[in-house]
Amino acid sequence: MADEIKYEYKTVRPVRGTDGWVISKMQKDGWELVQQAPGTLRSTVNFRRPKKPQPWLQIGAAAAVLVILAVVIGAASALGGEDEKKHESDKSTAAVSEKPSATPAPTAVESAATEVITPQNNPEFAALLKADDCDDANVAFATRYEGKTVAFNGSIVNMAPHGDYDTRYDFLLGPGDKGPNTTTGPAFKYEDVNILDLKLTGKQIPATVGVGDKFRFVAEIGEFKTAQCLFLLDPVSTEVR
Repeated sequence: MADEIKYEYKTVRPVRGTDGWVISKMQKDGWELVQQAPGTLRSTVNFRRPKKPQPWLQIGAAAAVLVILAVVIGAASALGGEDEKKHESDKSTAAVSEKPSATPAPTAVESAATEVITPQNNPEFAALLKADDCDDANVAFATRYEGKTVAFNGSIVNMAPHGDYDTRYDFLLGPGDKGPNTTTGPAFKYEDVNILDLKLTGKQIPATVGVGDKFRFVAEIGEFKTAQCLFLLDPVSTEVR
């Protein structure tokens, strides 16, 4: 039955003559005398008392704490292993990144661009820089790559005020270093820009620019005006060479 009392038992063998004192002490501790058998030197006294109910709630709580601790320790161990693997991976990556690169570093603007078209990575652009300024290749290239960014080494072929402005200009640019003597390649044009619009960069930035100055031009591709054979560009950066 669920309500049946459960007992725990204990046998004590006191020296004869001390039975009364032992029984009294045991009874104060909650023990009930069950049987007493006198012997020659010692008596045998049997006691019982109801078992105390097990503190299941406390045991359950303790078990729950142990389970949580086990989970935390396991998670910490797993994370420690992952951190160690990540540390080893980071060291490997750092070791690779420390190796010197044989590829020349691009300019800051070129690095920031998603894809910068150069004569080295785009055969069409390389061919365009050697073509005639009125060649059909200009139309094809402008149509295909309008809005993209190009970078090339060139020089200022001509520079004139835009309309009636004193500080805004139209720049005619050509590939290479020949300035006004340029005879091959498109006639690239910056239209209606001031010196600040050029976004000059480099170790020694000049206060002004002029015909014949050499730069590395980074620009956004615009339209090609067939009637004037002018390839319009918008400046992104202009690095002194």
